[in-house]
Amino acid sequence: MDGVTQRVEALVERLTTAGWSTQDPVRVALREVPRHMFAPSSAWTGEGDPVSEQADPEAWLDLAYGDDAIITQLDDGVTDIAAGEGMFTSSLSAPSTVVSLLELLDVEPGHRVLDVGTGTGWTAALLSHMVGSENITSVEVDPQVSTSAAANLKQTGWSPHLVVGDGAQGWTEGALYDRVHATCAVARVPYAWVEQTRPGGVIVTPYDPGFGSTHEVRLVVMPDGTAVGRFTGYASYMMMRAQRHPVWDASARPGRRSTTDIDPRTIGYAPAGADLAMGAALPGVRARGERDGDGYILRLWSPDAWATAHYGPGRDSYEVEQSGDRALWDLATSAYFDWVAHHSPGRDRFGLTVTPTGDHVWLDRPDDMCPGRPV
Repeated sequence: MDGVTQRVEALVERLTTAGWSTQDPVRVALREVPRHMFAPSSAWTGEGDPVSEQADPEAWLDLAYGDDAIITQLDDGVTDIAAGEGMFTSSLSAPSTVVSLLELLDVEPGHRVLDVGTGTGWTAALLSHMVGSENITSVEVDPQVSTSAAANLKQTGWSPHLVVGDGAQGWTEGALYDRVHATCAVARVPYAWVEQTRPGGVIVTPYDPGFGSTHEVRLVVMPDGTAVGRFTGYASYMMMRAQRHPVWDASARPGRRSTTDIDPRTIGYAPAGADLAMGAALPGVRARGERDGDGYILRLWSPDAWATAHYGPGRDSYEVEQSGDRALWDLATSAYFDWVAHHSPGRDRFGLTVTPTGDHVWLDRPDDMCPGRPV
């Protein structure tokens, strides 16, 4: 058994033992589609120094068959990856997250699949192995990334149909699809995906509405033109370019100051179910917290409003500042305690319905309003 085969088998065993891999077709694809053929010659996980295939081939192969994403682009290609600093905008995804989404997709031979976000081409190759290259349409927004993926796929013998375009629009020429698979996170599920999927077809995507946790969601397209499904777990992916969240504006003008007895970490460290409830109540709002010396600061922001809440050790109350058309801290805490009043439901009790007018998060049943959501 050569070094690559040993590493492949070790990876499959790790994923199986950890519960990520449960389906034989996915395991077979992992064995037959060599991940290292899609890795850059200088591999970097976002931490430490890049590992060169030429200088240290064994360490490079270890990275290629580890369970970390390998960063392949910074700042949409503006920043050289060798700089080691910038926004991650493309990667060779971590095997565990890839396997999780592929198993949710539940493909069968002959299924027609729309793959959104070609990236390095590895997931397109895995899907090609599972359903046939002729049944895969993979859309990539970045021409350079698509060109690189095409070269990777050619050298490994897979030939899915590659398209350069905005994945949010899908690809009408290949419709109707049996499955839609996304390798980028969305804040809103594009309705074009629903329109281009046949009734009974499945859409699997990372979902990041902006408030705290990110999620994976599996949707089934209904005969009435909607798609309905549940949140199934955690998924961390880079955002679709067309749906990136606005960044925090550090130059924001002073707002209304007050104090609160609620520890800001209660909101910032809330579990995934609370994040879904608060996100539904505050559509379009971004929430991120970070350590601030010995303290903690939670930031909430949207195009029309912002808020900050500061925790400090030894304090009896905490400073809050809010500005704009909505009092975001007040809305967030109200939604949080509404979630608590509903007995703190976990992520697996929440679901999503996608319609032509947008997304609707629900609790337990599609006709139940999500706790915290404005009526």
